[in-house]
Amino acid sequence: MTYTPPPRISRRRVLAAVGLTAPAALLLAACTSKPDSKDGDAAQGQPSASSAPPALPVQLAISGPADGAANVPTAVDVGYTATNAASVTVKLTDASGAEVTGMAGADGKGWQPAGQLKYGTKYTATVTATSTDGKPTTATTTFTTMAKPGKLGKVTSIINDKQTVGVGMPVIITFGVDVAPAQRAAVQQRIQVTSDPPQEGAFNWFTGKELHFRPKEYWQSGTKLQVNARTGGTNLDGKWWGERDVSFTATVGPKFVMEVDNATKQMTVTQDGQLVRTIPVSLGKPKSPSASGNFIVMIKNEWEWFDSTTFGVPASSSGGYRTKVYWPQRLTWDGEYIHSAPWSEGDQGKRNVSHGCTNISAAHAEWLWKQTRIGDPVIIKGTEEKVKWGNGWTDWSTSWDEYVKGSAVPYVPATTSASPSASASPSPSAG
Repeated sequence: MTYTPPPRISRRRVLAAVGLTAPAALLLAACTSKPDSKDGDAAQGQPSASSAPPALPVQLAISGPADGAANVPTAVDVGYTATNAASVTVKLTDASGAEVTGMAGADGKGWQPAGQLKYGTKYTATVTATSTDGKPTTATTTFTTMAKPGKLGKVTSIINDKQTVGVGMPVIITFGVDVAPAQRAAVQQRIQVTSDPPQEGAFNWFTGKELHFRPKEYWQSGTKLQVNARTGGTNLDGKWWGERDVSFTATVGPKFVMEVDNATKQMTVTQDGQLVRTIPVSLGKPKSPSASGNFIVMIKNEWEWFDSTTFGVPASSSGGYRTKVYWPQRLTWDGEYIHSAPWSEGDQGKRNVSHGCTNISAAHAEWLWKQTRIGDPVIIKGTEEKVKWGNGWTDWSTSWDEYVKGSAVPYVPATTSASPSASASPSPSAG
């Protein structure tokens, strides 16, 4: 059984320092002396060729963690502001002197450890701002992280590290407990999605336990994804804390799209815009219609048992069944699949006789199963009903304007000067 579900950030860098509080900032200023006057041109009111305007004084403030702070979350950034600085460096060390690696935040007001800090450990952050004339100004803060909490919530990714996914695949981070609405912005801001080439995208909280990120349009084929969810030690609901960080890379495969039209009872299969196969289908009969919408392949198995008792119909009753089905590809949580249905091959391309699935022949089902990846788009149109939001990974069954409303952080469209590369695969519309 299979479950195959420097670069720029897809929309914008989603970086923040959370849990940083400080009763007072540490403020230092470096001053420079006026350059000496010299005889000659300077004495006659003419500027000397060697003279330069004095460097403006550097102002450096550490905003958190506060010096001497205790019980600091292990999901913490070093916050600072630096004015008139040519460069800023941050060095974070633990009590033994071991240095923690990290990077500057995109907003220029913070520094992020590369991973979760240790529990119950004292750290010292040294921030050095260098003026334009090379003079350093330094500030430090020492703090101690909290003890390991008793309640740690699992944090996982649907995409496996180094997996190849379809062009419609969202990044999905799942949590073992519901993230409280008040905490969702802070959690979301600790998750970075980077694509190469860069493409605009946004987050959407499907549920309190499931955070998605999708591009505005389908991922471009060949896109390299890097995801860094710095969720370890993050406060999830006031009682539970993130168990660990989650990081992975992935590659987007060819643009492989399956489009099913109820009017013709045909599935057209294209790869990178070229038709590769037309497959007769039989969809859900009137009493159990298939849903229209924009789906993606969620789960693939070589076979599964399909059992009507899972939705309350005994196998022995009228309309009941328990059947071993080959080459199933799941589209919804309530049980719609594409799968092999040799019993309906005489109906495929002519009439709908299924319980809601997309029936195709055994030969077509095996071929299709061997071509697809988790995240490949499936578009079904012209049926009696539309898919309900959240019944599967329905990220593409709503407009972009509606999708971005699911972000806990206000969505900011990409600017013209930093616009992402144009995608070759526009998002489809639900049929």
